[in-house]
Amino acid sequence: MGLEILEPNTCIRGCCTSRRIPIHLPPPSYSLSHPIARGAESVVYEAILDGKKVAVKKPILSTSEDIDKFHKELQLLCELLTGIVPYTDLRAETQAHTVLEMNYTEQQLTAAVVSEGLRPVLADIQSSAPASLVSLIERCWDKDPQNRPSFDDIVVELDFILEHDVGRGCMEKASGEAFISSNGVDAANFQTYQENISWFSQGKDFMKRVPTALAASTWLDSSDDHIYSPVLSWGSFASCGRRETMEDRHFLMPQLCDEKDIHIFAIFDGHRGSAAAEFSSGALPRFLQNLGSVCSPSDALFEAFIKTDVAFRTQLDSSRKRKGAVQKDWHPGCTAIAALIVRNKLVVANAGDCRTILCRSGIPYALSRDHVASCLEERERIIRAGGLVKWQVDTWRVGDAALQVTRSIGDDDLKPAVTAEPEITSTTLSAEDEYIVMASDGLWDVVSEKDVVNIIRDTVKEAGMCSKRLATEAAERGSKDNITVIVIFLRPVSTAERIY
Repeated sequence: MGLEILEPNTCIRGCCTSRRIPIHLPPPSYSLSHPIARGAESVVYEAILDGKKVAVKKPILSTSEDIDKFHKELQLLCELLTGIVPYTDLRAETQAHTVLEMNYTEQQLTAAVVSEGLRPVLADIQSSAPASLVSLIERCWDKDPQNRPSFDDIVVELDFILEHDVGRGCMEKASGEAFISSNGVDAANFQTYQENISWFSQGKDFMKRVPTALAASTWLDSSDDHIYSPVLSWGSFASCGRRETMEDRHFLMPQLCDEKDIHIFAIFDGHRGSAAAEFSSGALPRFLQNLGSVCSPSDALFEAFIKTDVAFRTQLDSSRKRKGAVQKDWHPGCTAIAALIVRNKLVVANAGDCRTILCRSGIPYALSRDHVASCLEERERIIRAGGLVKWQVDTWRVGDAALQVTRSIGDDDLKPAVTAEPEITSTTLSAEDEYIVMASDGLWDVVSEKDVVNIIRDTVKEAGMCSKRLATEAAERGSKDNITVIVIFLRPVSTAERIY
C-alpha cells in the first residue's frame, strides 16, 4: 500500500522488527470504524488504511500468554520473505486467503507442484532478504531429492545466515547508540530501549558457559522407594492486571532432567523493569541442576538464588559498560519464590513478598513469610547491613529507591542490605496434603489464604482452571499489580463436580 516505514520499525517490546513491513503506523494513515465480527480472542473492525477499506483485527490481550502469542505471530509475519500468500499471483485478485481459492483446484495445484515444478514467488532482488536464504529455500524444494540439503546442513546454514544478519543488525544498532550517546536521551526512553534486551536469553546463554554436572538423582534414596509419593498435576495463569507492562515471570519444570520424582516451580516478580525476572527464569533452573551433585535439595536451592543474583548483576554491569554510563541509574530487581519437590519432600525458598501455601486437610499452612520493610526483624537486618530504612508515604521503605521488599535478586544499588539470600522451609508431604498454591503479591494483596482455599473448593479441580479463577478473583477485587498463580495438586483429583 506504499505505507512509510518509520524507524525504529520495531514493536513496543523490541522483539519484532522488519525492513519491509511497517510495524508502526502513523495515526493519520488509518481510522477504525465499527466492529464487524467478535470472537473470544479478538474483535474485527472495518477500517480505512492509506485510503483503502480494510479489516483490522484487534486481539484481546488479557494475560501474559496472550501477549507472548501475539508477539510470536508478529515475529512470524516479519520473517516472511514476500509478504504475500503463496500462489495468489496466479490470479488477478490478490486478496485470496488460501490456495483453494485460486484458479487451481487442490488436486491441480498438487499436480503442478509435483510434476511441473510450480513454486511460490520468492523475494525479488530489491528486497532486503539475504540472497543465501533465498538460495537455501530454492535448494530445499529442488525437484531432484539428491540436490536437496540434509536437515543438519539446513541448520548449519540457517545459523550462519542468522549470525550474519544479527551481526549486521548489531552494527547498525551500535551506530544508532553512538548517535544517542552524543545527543543525550531521557531516562524513560533509554529504559524502554534497555528493556528490549532479551534477558531470558541472557540468563540461558550465561548458563551455557557453565558446565553441566547434574546428579540430582543423588537426592533420591533407593531405600525410600516405599515411602509416600504424591501424584502431581499442575497449572498456572499470569495476567498484567491493571498494569501497563508485565514484569512477572514464572516457570513450571516437572520431572526435572527426566527424574519422575523431582519437580521445580518458581515465580519471579520484577520491579524497576522485568530484566531481573526474565534473567532469573532462564538461569536459576540450570544453577539448581548443577548444584544437585554437591548439595542437599535445601542447600542447592539456597545457592541457586545466590548464584543467580551474582550472575545477573554481573551481566547487568557488563551491559552498562557496553552501552555507556547513561545506564548507571538503572537497577532492576525481582522477588522470587521456588518450590522444589523431591518425592515426598517439599522445599520452598523465598526472597521477597511472593508467597506459597500448602492446603492440608482443607486448612492453609504458610510455607513462606513476606520480606518487607514493615517487618521489624527485616528492618533491623537492613540497618545492621548498612542500609537505610525510612518511612515514606504510607509504609517503611528501603533506600532512595523506596523499595518495600527487603530481599530480592538484582537491585544492585541496594546490595548488600537487600540480600538475595532466601529463607528456606522444608515439609514432609503426606496423604493429607491436597495442593500447593504459589503466587506473586498481586494475588496476596487482595485475597487471603483462607479465601484461596474456599475459591479452589468451589472450582473445578483442574490446576490451570484454579489458577485462572484465583487470578481473576484478585483482579475483580481491585489488585493493582501483575498477578501470577501456580497451583499444584498433590493427589489425584476428579474434574467432575457434583452440584446439589
